[in-house]
Amino acid sequence: MDGFAAGFRKNRTKIWVAAVTLLLVFYLVVSFQRSLLLLADSNLTAKAIGAAYLVLPIVGAWALIRELMFGARTEQMAKVLEAEGGLPVDELPRTPGGRIVRAAADAEFEKYRAEAEAAPGDWRSWFRLSCAYDAAGDRKRARASMRDAVKLFTAAS
Repeated sequence: MDGFAAGFRKNRTKIWVAAVTLLLVFYLVVSFQRSLLLLADSNLTAKAIGAAYLVLPIVGAWALIRELMFGARTEQMAKVLEAEGGLPVDELPRTPGGRIVRAAADAEFEKYRAEAEAAPGDWRSWFRLSCAYDAAGDRKRARASMRDAVKLFTAAS
């Protein structure tokens, strides 16, 4: 049982991603089926709603595939950085509640921002900058920086 618990803890995020993905795929299939039923109806209004409803599974499938690919690339980059010893070390002080102290994260951020500015074509610097944005609490910029890292990583591969 200890092996199962350790495996669960190690892969907890992947398990949750798989569960949410399965639920979303179920929703997309049901939405697609409902849109086909509405399209087959003789009522013109039902057909229009069915056509509009058909957009949901298409957009949902596109977003799901895009996010899964983003996650896979991010994991792939993290493994490369880990093998190279280039992952940022999390030595930031934390509050008693476990949150990173914002002032320390902001100070650490400047180091990674300067690194990314010095090497704008290096995916490693953008990956580390993304981690610094995340530690500083700026999720939007963290995601944008990670997307830049993914583009550079994909181009280099």
